[in-house]
Amino acid sequence: MAKGVYISKALAIATIVLTVSAVCGIVLMVILYQMQIEKKSPVRPPSPVPTTPLPTGPPPTLRLPKNLIPESYKIYIQPFLYTKLNNVTEQSYFFKGNSTVRLKCVKDTRSIFLHAAFLSVTHVVVTHSDTQKEIDYERYQVQNETNFFEILLKDALIGNGSYYNLFTVFEGELHDDLAGLYSSQYTEKVDEESQMQPTDARRVFPCFDEPDMKAVFNITVIHRDGTTALSNTKGYSRYVEMGTDEDSWIATTFDPTPVMSTYLLAFTVTVQDFGRKSDKHDTKEIKIWARPEAVAAGHANYAMEITLKILEYYENLFKMKYQLNKLDQIAVPDFSGSGMENWGLVMYRESALLYEEGVSSASNKEFVATVVAHELAHQWFGNLVTMKWWNNLWLNEGLATFLSYFGVNYAEPMWNIKDLIILKEIRVAMEVDCLNSSHPLSLPESEVEDPDDIAELFDGITYSKGAAVLRMLYAYIEEKAFMEGLRVSGIVLIDILLPYQDTNTHKDVVGIMKTWTEQPGYPVITINTSTGMIAQEQFLINRGEDQGLEWKVPIKFIKRDSEIQEDLLKEKGPNDAWLLANVNCTGYYRVNYDEQNWNKLIHQLESNHPAIPLISRGQLIDDAFNLARAKYINVTLALTTTKYLINETDYVPWESALKNLRYFMLMFDRSEVYGPMQMPFYLVSYFNSHSRYNQINAISVACSNGVLECTAMARSLFNEWKNGTDRIPPNLKSTIYCNAIAAGDEHDWDFAWEKYDTATIATMKDDLRYGLSCTKKIWLLNRYLGYTLDHNKIRKMDAASTITYIAKNVAGQALAWDFIRAHWTYISQEYGIMFDDSLIDEVTQRFSTDFELQQVMCSEDGSCVAKRALEQVIERTEANIKWVKENKQTVLNWFVEQSKVL
Repeated sequence: MAKGVYISKALAIATIVLTVSAVCGIVLMVILYQMQIEKKSPVRPPSPVPTTPLPTGPPPTLRLPKNLIPESYKIYIQPFLYTKLNNVTEQSYFFKGNSTVRLKCVKDTRSIFLHAAFLSVTHVVVTHSDTQKEIDYERYQVQNETNFFEILLKDALIGNGSYYNLFTVFEGELHDDLAGLYSSQYTEKVDEESQMQPTDARRVFPCFDEPDMKAVFNITVIHRDGTTALSNTKGYSRYVEMGTDEDSWIATTFDPTPVMSTYLLAFTVTVQDFGRKSDKHDTKEIKIWARPEAVAAGHANYAMEITLKILEYYENLFKMKYQLNKLDQIAVPDFSGSGMENWGLVMYRESALLYEEGVSSASNKEFVATVVAHELAHQWFGNLVTMKWWNNLWLNEGLATFLSYFGVNYAEPMWNIKDLIILKEIRVAMEVDCLNSSHPLSLPESEVEDPDDIAELFDGITYSKGAAVLRMLYAYIEEKAFMEGLRVSGIVLIDILLPYQDTNTHKDVVGIMKTWTEQPGYPVITINTSTGMIAQEQFLINRGEDQGLEWKVPIKFIKRDSEIQEDLLKEKGPNDAWLLANVNCTGYYRVNYDEQNWNKLIHQLESNHPAIPLISRGQLIDDAFNLARAKYINVTLALTTTKYLINETDYVPWESALKNLRYFMLMFDRSEVYGPMQMPFYLVSYFNSHSRYNQINAISVACSNGVLECTAMARSLFNEWKNGTDRIPPNLKSTIYCNAIAAGDEHDWDFAWEKYDTATIATMKDDLRYGLSCTKKIWLLNRYLGYTLDHNKIRKMDAASTITYIAKNVAGQALAWDFIRAHWTYISQEYGIMFDDSLIDEVTQRFSTDFELQQVMCSEDGSCVAKRALEQVIERTEANIKWVKENKQTVLNWFVEQSKVL
């Protein structure tokens, strides 16, 4: 850890030489000098272009060499959200600043390599930290293609542990692309926000932008009077003179951060009337920042309530206090993800932090709780203990995802949130992990170097499979041993599995986990209850040649009238008894049985379903449908597992069935099969359910399947709202909006759009934005797609999800696909790799024809869409085509026969 304060020697000010100093006044003179240049010429100077060739000998990979180790940064940054030129206000969003990095040299080198991207570096000084001797350089340049900032010195730095200071002056653009340092519109005012993860700190200041190159950060933000600056640590503000500038400026200097990775650095400049709700946890200040009207209306109250509970829970769980003396959480107007765990300054989109009782739904409340719990878990795992490199991102995000369910369960014990990890994580991961194009949780470092490669890892495998595999480990070694392993501090995150090996000497924990983390996919375990034989193979939806992968599989099973057992099946069971493996879905795998055992399990469901554990009832349905898609069992057997649902009242089995039947809808809602698939026999008892989740599902399914009473109810509630009386229950808003607009006309759509456009509550805007996508009128859907290109109508952070909503509408799927192909260059530039992949995946979910496959494959020459996620889309589409051809008539016959027995 770096300690102390390091002060550089002041450079002589002769002509246009800038100064190296920790004294704020002199640093401000540097910035003032740049401003004086601008006043004479409003065009900012371009980056210096070397007149000699670039130095040879760049790193052989996109990783930084380890000859220099950063220990601390001293950064001054000044965002310009507008400038005044000739008494005319002109919008000009950019920032400028300077940075001093204290470096330890561990190997002789003439070249300094660090990261910078899209920055104009205007001045560089290298000095010996002890002697203050300046070390001359031959040339320097920012290489935007590789993101390297290279400085070639005349004399080598000595690698005997000597310390050096690297001073740079730089400036860059404040874009609205939600990455690096970016501008964000709030009413008529503009804020500045930051988002450094995964590799965008280099767009803000020259730095060693790799997660294991941790350092202490000393930040000063210079901002206009009337604004507030926040960063990771506590700040102290004072007015400063900026020479001839007409405006008043404030310099806010923040306490040194803990030793941390560059991607966790954060700062924001907001309008000063931004509201805040304050409280204390022990002696630590906890604040929620948001729009003033939202704070005044109490929308931040719930986030504060659960923050205090979950912080206390995590401190007790990990036996370690939260490390900083303050925690700010801020809801920003424009944010790419749900939340970002910046140490001490956690950022959220509004819908992930703000909740209004009586307006927001229960699912909105659950979303807030889950996201807050996830980001707070990172304050220990990810911030304090960090992965060495991005190839092990799964431990960072998978662990935070898994632990978030514990945090929410503590804060809201009546929700039974732990049961929902099956639906929200395990099955989400299994959907993509059953494709040949999936990837292991842990990749070789050499395969994850490019920023695009890193960004692609922020996917369902990393988050959801990571959580699922850790949940399996938790069940295998049991809670006490798992939590004791987490309490080992001061290690790199990848080594977090080692304590489990030490505390479970009779179990090869590391060996078992490697089979789940270092190879893609997961197995299907086939059990023959007549012979007692058990076998495994990789589960693939599009089955092909066996790749020979094997997993070490912990199995929990139960027999009729017996307790849960944990072992491998070693003997055959009694002829009249059923056997159920992977009880409560603690393992990350699917289970297939001989047909006789399947029939016994189905009979048990139909005669006395509570005899089978709740989670396992949902698991049986999900396994059966996916096994049928992969041709392990007949599709009619899978459909038969749902017939007992007329007696089921719990959410997990119903959601499992509906999710799998939605696949049938996607495959057949454009064919003659769709008519008989309307499911009135499912809805006899389900439509009147009072369960929170079941009620939402029931009304959605009933309306989408043409139940007249449901559509009439949606239209009636919507029309009352149009006439000034809003009686729509919060939990049903998105469902009612969707189905009323689907059955409505242009006037209904326009009314909903006006409500969306003027709404100030994020959750209401989200519900309306989804509802607007449900219209069946093609021209309205085309209008709506066009709105996604206008960020004054649809915010950039919401554009991709709006397109996917339209694609889920059978009337809008082809429109959405044609739209993204026509605008792909714009979309890929505006949204970036993480949005691109999910957008392509979502818009092509319904693809199941040869023509659609050809449309996707035409992108192989780069003419249609980017190649991101293309392999998965092609593989899934090929599997869909094959499945539809083989099962269409069988599915049609089954539904026709079921309708006859009504």
